[in-house]
Amino acid sequence: MNSALSAFDLARIQFAFTVSFHIVFPALSIGLASFIAVLEWRWLKTRKAYYKDLCLFWSKIFAVAFGMGVVSGVVMSYQFGTNWSGFSSFAGPVTGPLLMYEVMTAFFLEAGFLGIMLFGWQRVSPRAHFGATLMVAIGTLISTFWILASNSWMQTPQGFEVVNGRVVPLDWFKIVFNPSFPYRLAHMALAAFIVAALVVSAVGAWHLLRGRRDPAVKKMFSMALWLLLILTPIQAFVGDQHGLNTREYQPAKIAAIEGLWDTEKGGTALNLFGIPDMQAETTRYAVSIPHLGSLILTHSWDGEIRGLKEFPPQDRPNSTVVFWSFRIMAGLGVLMIVMSVAAWVLRRRGRLFESKWFQRVAVAMGPTGFITLLAGWVTTEAGRQPWVVYGVMRTSQAVSPLTTQQVGISLMTFVVVYFLVFGTGVYYMLKLMRAGPALPGHTPHEAPARLPNQTARRPLSAADHMIDAA
Repeated sequence: MNSALSAFDLARIQFAFTVSFHIVFPALSIGLASFIAVLEWRWLKTRKAYYKDLCLFWSKIFAVAFGMGVVSGVVMSYQFGTNWSGFSSFAGPVTGPLLMYEVMTAFFLEAGFLGIMLFGWQRVSPRAHFGATLMVAIGTLISTFWILASNSWMQTPQGFEVVNGRVVPLDWFKIVFNPSFPYRLAHMALAAFIVAALVVSAVGAWHLLRGRRDPAVKKMFSMALWLLLILTPIQAFVGDQHGLNTREYQPAKIAAIEGLWDTEKGGTALNLFGIPDMQAETTRYAVSIPHLGSLILTHSWDGEIRGLKEFPPQDRPNSTVVFWSFRIMAGLGVLMIVMSVAAWVLRRRGRLFESKWFQRVAVAMGPTGFITLLAGWVTTEAGRQPWVVYGVMRTSQAVSPLTTQQVGISLMTFVVVYFLVFGTGVYYMLKLMRAGPALPGHTPHEAPARLPNQTARRPLSAADHMIDAA
């Protein structure tokens, strides 16, 4: 049997690689934009200096994340034309306008006010600056709206017809507000806030462990943990509702996630552990709890869930992949809830800022938001396979007529360039986080007023630390 990867396989790997790098930066910038807006609002209300110090500190990290997100997003758009021209030709009349709406509304809004947010502290009034920060935060959420509308339509398409081999939009309201869109939008927006909260809490914990006890460090640590306490249970509820929606519209995905091969009458067990075998059509070493699958996925004791054997082999997602990606996502989500509850208990006991074991846990949990985010997207996208537009167009029909050599060379180029460019960006963000907000009594650096003969500053200019500084 020939095990060599085809151009189609390499194109899928390339897209998965680039989208995995891309998604982490917008997720962080979405959460940080709103966090910075809240900090600036508190500064305007209280005039406490540490709120402004935190604004300036997190704005630098936001600028790097925003710049990395824009660069990686441009590459993603090009791939629709280079590697997936079949998809662009077929579904372009729907996805093209949706992405155009994102640029015309969200990106223009962000670009219009980003410069004021990053460099306008000494150029405009405090209220005008807060308005610019608020517009950037709103812009990131509008961007989330349109991107999720496009992706959700690919998951649960409606409001169109196929004419001469191309999608023709019939009802834009149905296209945008397709059946999975509300759940996926809420799930992704909450995930972005949780990602940012985990990063902020990890940075706060890092500086507490290093002996800092100033108001800025305590405040960002406390605010992040309050946000996690509120949002993580809500995210669990939204995820449950999303699962019910997926069971209705993508039953094969649910069966693959659960490693369920046979439809069980009278109640479905939940496989806590197992190794799905796609060839043998079984889940090996399964550790199951009777009826728990029905309780979670149908909210009834004897609810019936269709097994993978009810779907043709060519229409089944890879259960081995999504079974474990879902459990990574859900398991880390449970740990986030436990962490936020533990923080609440320590807060009530007056030990939140002194408990070193918890601060070490918070530092370790910092990257888990990104891991959970990637695991969730793997579950969503791999679970949709073999369809690029669910039930309408197969992924194999969407790929461009390229050779293995062409895709392989571009993939290797992406791997090298991405690790160099984005690895440097991540390293720089970590250095900024390690530096921390300004110490009490030290004036944080603010960008000086631009001279008439100077060029406009770019977003990354807001992060003014030397990357090779000790």
